[in-house]
Amino acid sequence: MVANHSIQNTDEDDVEFYEGEHNKNGQRHGRGTLFLNSKRTVKFHGKFQHDLKEGRGCFYFADGSSLSGMFKDDCLNGVGVYTYDDGSTMVGTYSDGMLHGSCEEFNVSGQLTFKGNYLNNMRIGVCQFFLEFGGTLFGRVNKLGKLSGKNTVYAYPDNKTFLKGQFEDGELVCAYPAVYSGVGDKFNPFSYKTIRGEKITKDVSTSFIISKSPLDEDIFESSRVEVKQSSNKNAGEGLFSCVHAQPGEVMSFYNGVRLTHKEVDERDWLYNDNTISLDEEVVIDVPKPWSDLKFYKASLGHKANHSFKPNCMYDRFNHPRFGKIKCIRTISFVQPGDELFVEYGYDHLKLDTDAPLWYQKALVEHLNNKDKKV
Repeated sequence: MVANHSIQNTDEDDVEFYEGEHNKNGQRHGRGTLFLNSKRTVKFHGKFQHDLKEGRGCFYFADGSSLSGMFKDDCLNGVGVYTYDDGSTMVGTYSDGMLHGSCEEFNVSGQLTFKGNYLNNMRIGVCQFFLEFGGTLFGRVNKLGKLSGKNTVYAYPDNKTFLKGQFEDGELVCAYPAVYSGVGDKFNPFSYKTIRGEKITKDVSTSFIISKSPLDEDIFESSRVEVKQSSNKNAGEGLFSCVHAQPGEVMSFYNGVRLTHKEVDERDWLYNDNTISLDEEVVIDVPKPWSDLKFYKASLGHKANHSFKPNCMYDRFNHPRFGKIKCIRTISFVQPGDELFVEYGYDHLKLDTDAPLWYQKALVEHLNNKDKKV
């Protein structure tokens, strides 16, 4: 996301009109508002000195965005804050009205999304991109300010597991596992060296192909979880932690073939054991034979069993290999050997159609136990 920093963003007749204080010579001087078009939808509000913007002020644009900071000799200089129409922000260093120096960007929730440098309104050098649902990308941007090249690093959420290789506009082309060499800044991609391992390429599933390399494990996931016999009787296999984890940590990934909600709703529940909604359009599914580790172990999230007292939750994730998928994230402390449970979240009001029989029985037992405690 790059801001439109042109203060001549009027889209209408460039007719200036000023309301505010003047000096004895009739110049804009003091506090006032300068309207930059005939409909007054673009304006500057702040301080003036001898007709020039001087001191704190703010531009307000027709699209709802704004740019505020300290002005000197009619131009923004120093730290400026650009607020987009959706509420996300950019805090950057300006020189003579141009982004020129360090900059940080934040989404509407205040989460850091970008950190780097600008030169004449263009990103330059090594920049960091913080993905909303997991991981960090950093590397040298090209002349268009896009993160592209053969020395780009993806850091998994633990900031201990890395991939290094070629990305184009932030999308994985091919990469290898990498380690920090211990020399140089930790966000400098040249401080990382690749190690022996499988080449990893973009591998987004389709409606009939779950993965081009279904037996290639994810290097982050394989260090955090393992599949064993569940502690829940009759549940088959379950997902277990191999590490100590605090609430909010990503443990496992839920990749699968991509189906529509209509396809899933119209088939028998017998085929929906490993389905999970990704968004309003897509459902992720791990059908047979891929539900068997002999045929598929590129992701293991589908092995987590249900509990009405879970220690994990489903969440969205931007995976470098699989694209947009779901993940399993802790909601309480876990330690090595703990089984990871999630609440499947079937509609309790439509149990006759929206949940399998085993879930209906488990819900009745859970509610009966709650009543007994009360």
